[in-house]
Amino acid sequence: MALQPELAVAAFRQHRHPRIALQAAVRAARASRRKQTPPAGADLQSSDPLADLEALARAEAVALPVDSPLYPPRLGVLSDPAVVLLVRGRAAVLQRPAVAIVGSRAATVYGKRVARQFARDLAAAGLTIVSGLARGIDAEAHEGALEAGGVTVGVLACGIDRIYPREHRALAQRVAASGAVIGELPVGTPPRAPFFPMRNRLISGLSLAVLVVEARERSGTLITASHAANQGRDVFAVPGPITAPTSVGSNRLLRDGAIIALSADDVLRELGLESTGATRPSPSGEQTTEGAAAILEALRRAPASRDELSQRLDRAPEQLALDLLELELAGRVAEDRDGRLSIVDLPE
Repeated sequence: MALQPELAVAAFRQHRHPRIALQAAVRAARASRRKQTPPAGADLQSSDPLADLEALARAEAVALPVDSPLYPPRLGVLSDPAVVLLVRGRAAVLQRPAVAIVGSRAATVYGKRVARQFARDLAAAGLTIVSGLARGIDAEAHEGALEAGGVTVGVLACGIDRIYPREHRALAQRVAASGAVIGELPVGTPPRAPFFPMRNRLISGLSLAVLVVEARERSGTLITASHAANQGRDVFAVPGPITAPTSVGSNRLLRDGAIIALSADDVLRELGLESTGATRPSPSGEQTTEGAAAILEALRRAPASRDELSQRLDRAPEQLALDLLELELAGRVAEDRDGRLSIVDLPE
């Protein structure tokens, strides 16, 4: 049995809290099913079980009831598991150890780079990367895992036959080929606002830990972090500039006790897994971008103000801003009280 969309929406409007709303929706779905007395063996909430099976076949998906031996064990022990999980791809990967990487849809270039590198390194270490197939950080997390030849799982807030946003259909196909795309809503269900916080509990529930890369002050990402904490999962966060709106939520998570993550090894060590020797996601050493390398070369000749650096490199100040920010966050460049930038000598 999967939840009827109208029941889930009504429950969310009444209760607001995703977990309470989900439990209320499940009770309502069960009551509705008893009244309708559908044929035995129907997995989905529908008046036509055959139509449901045909819809699943068209979506190339399977249904895993909560009592199925293939149902992911980390979801099965939750107080509010998906009653039926719909899966496209390889259901067996849902048994693997996983880490969720989540963050802002309107992510910065810096956030996207960091998310992709963390996902690449964690996937290379053998972890499955779980995210929500959304724009921004989610998409970068999936892409990073795929680049490493690893396994990734996308969790939907709509029917298994629909992808939101639509431009991620090709990405969803590659995710399903690598691992799986999953959801709990009936085939054909469109994405609606109440479904996203409900979906987020599955993202955290599937995972050993949740890594937040960027999150605004009021963000669905923080709901995922809250679910993780309630489920007993570790919550990690990547620090960001205190002046950046996209980092307000993630920095507050750190203030409130989340574990700081500067590289994939920070996550692996905390989980008791073997370190990969992954580098920090910064433009230092082999990870230096072309723009950052040019800045470092210019500053090796002499310290400079931002305007002077712009003139030396013949680049507009706004074009230098991202590379400079990454260099400053990495501790490679510092600004003195007169506004002049210089290279910081790092210990060997």
